[in-house]
Amino acid sequence: MKKTVLLFYFFLAAKLFCSDLPFTKGVNLTSWFQTDNVRSISFNTFTKKDFVQIQSLGFDHIRLPLNMEYMTGGAPDYEIDPLFFTLLDNVVDWAEELNLYLILDNHTFDSSSDTPEDYENVLIPIWRQMAEHYKNRSNYIIYEILNEPHGISDSTWINIQGQVLETIRAVDDTHKIIVTGAQNSSYNSLEDIPAYEDDNLIYTFHFYDPFLFTHQGATWSGRGLDRIKNVPFPYDASRMPSWQSGTYDLWVVSLFGNYKNDGTVAKVKNLINIARDFRDERNVPIYCGEYGVYIPNSPAEDRVTWYSLVAGYLDSLDIPWTMWDYQGGFGLFTKTSNALFDYDLNIPLVEALGLNVPEQKDELEFVTDSSEVDLFTNFAGDDMKLLFYGTSAVNLYNEDVPDGNEFSIHWADASQYDYLRFDFRPDRDFSYLVEKGYYLSFWFKGNAASSVLDVRFVDAIPDSSVDKPWRMKYNIRSSMYPSDNTWKKIQIPLSSFYEHGAYFNGTWYNPEGKFDWTEINYFEFIAEHGDFNNVEYSLADIKLVDPAVVSVGDDEAVSYKFRLMQNYPNPFNPSTSIQYQIPETENVSIKVYDMLGREVAVLVNQTQSAGQYKVDFDASKLASGVYLYRLSAGDFTANKKMILLK
Repeated sequence: MKKTVLLFYFFLAAKLFCSDLPFTKGVNLTSWFQTDNVRSISFNTFTKKDFVQIQSLGFDHIRLPLNMEYMTGGAPDYEIDPLFFTLLDNVVDWAEELNLYLILDNHTFDSSSDTPEDYENVLIPIWRQMAEHYKNRSNYIIYEILNEPHGISDSTWINIQGQVLETIRAVDDTHKIIVTGAQNSSYNSLEDIPAYEDDNLIYTFHFYDPFLFTHQGATWSGRGLDRIKNVPFPYDASRMPSWQSGTYDLWVVSLFGNYKNDGTVAKVKNLINIARDFRDERNVPIYCGEYGVYIPNSPAEDRVTWYSLVAGYLDSLDIPWTMWDYQGGFGLFTKTSNALFDYDLNIPLVEALGLNVPEQKDELEFVTDSSEVDLFTNFAGDDMKLLFYGTSAVNLYNEDVPDGNEFSIHWADASQYDYLRFDFRPDRDFSYLVEKGYYLSFWFKGNAASSVLDVRFVDAIPDSSVDKPWRMKYNIRSSMYPSDNTWKKIQIPLSSFYEHGAYFNGTWYNPEGKFDWTEINYFEFIAEHGDFNNVEYSLADIKLVDPAVVSVGDDEAVSYKFRLMQNYPNPFNPSTSIQYQIPETENVSIKVYDMLGREVAVLVNQTQSAGQYKVDFDASKLASGVYLYRLSAGDFTANKKMILLK
């Protein structure tokens, strides 16, 4: 009898130990610290407000993927850039203040490249510095050595992981450390992890089965998988999509062929049981660090069914989990939405995960901006995300700044259509600012002797069946700033922006006068007109400002010049556009003459304020030939020729 009682208490103690992790439900915050270098981290991608909202849903931990290797100076020392710690310390502060566990996940990961067999040369110096920096922080901080090692033998990886553990423990014997097996952190590789003597470890696995369902539409996981869509879960022969023609990897073909067996509730549970059995046999805590379903091609209701099954079964087994991800392609928000917490949460999915369900608003509430708008002062402003696209080099923490600033944005070697974008979340109403004569104001410098950089506002698409993303733009020309890389303030009246048209679903649309200042989606700087090879730009203190505080002195602000640009297209048939700019309010006229000096058209004849303008000329009633167009503004006059071909 005594032996039976002892065995019972031993079993109970083992179960308590296995499930005794301080967290249960969590979410990965992706596409934040997963950049190629620390200076391209757009820090306000997430804010403390996001952490508060995440906590309100009932999450008790966040897994933060960090491209740690890329945050260093590289071989041989892999010294971490101090800016990385400066930014990450803010995140650690938020987590500790809110009592959220924060997993610092080394996510230096490329699915197409194998983990190097000598990767200890990278991981050891990085984790020595991380442990030294965070050893005195609270136990809310947890270390994860490496996300999904792969393409490396189990024995080699286990040796590397053991060396890193010893390195961390030589500095920090307090914080929990997450360890994993090779094979992309598969549940099948758990058994290859040795029985480490360290009793402050967490063993992790990831779960994405059945892969055909969770990754249908994915472009990175195998040829042909991106063309697969509408695969149901559980398997239903009547709903299975037909096979599409094209090139497929053999393993993708096998996924499709085996889905009848793989796409079942029983199979999913049996695979999760592999991790459960490992925990019970080893008497160690385990944790599912990633699981999820890619949104674009998966049926919405089946996706919720899968999450309900996996999250519910993990919960029933006392296995903590972290879903992949929050606002991304596997996330918690509705498809193609702006991922706004008060409007766009996927409520059926929130319920399926056993989370708290917040009230959602039916209609987006626009608040008209009526005062200065801060787009960038050291960081991007509130309720917007700073995004950039293309191959250009971007440094969001450039320390070469005009007076009164801490950081500027440095942008170099942009290719055509590369951009820096301020994406408003939610959209903004700038109509009042336009009415009151507000200016776009920013410090600027560049080294280009001849270039054109577009700045533009793009409006929202409330109904894509009848609307387009119309653009309102202005050209920053090299004549507006010194080409010797010295700072100059540029201030452009919003009223001087002109409608440019719209590009939508692969088609260009000419202006139709439909641009809407009441629903602005984003503002951007863009290399619209070509590549900027060996060209550098710097931007600082970007704002929309009240005209009462605009400086126009030559020592501070750009001095606008009279300019008459060449018409485009030229030659033309039957219409063309003419751009011009004026530095102050003037009576402006633009007239067209034939080569005999006869006036054939008056395009402009009115008083206009300082700014850049565009006017269209329809010559459908004129004969082919060479024509002259003339700008007259005050004492300034300029002429250019254009050719009409029919």
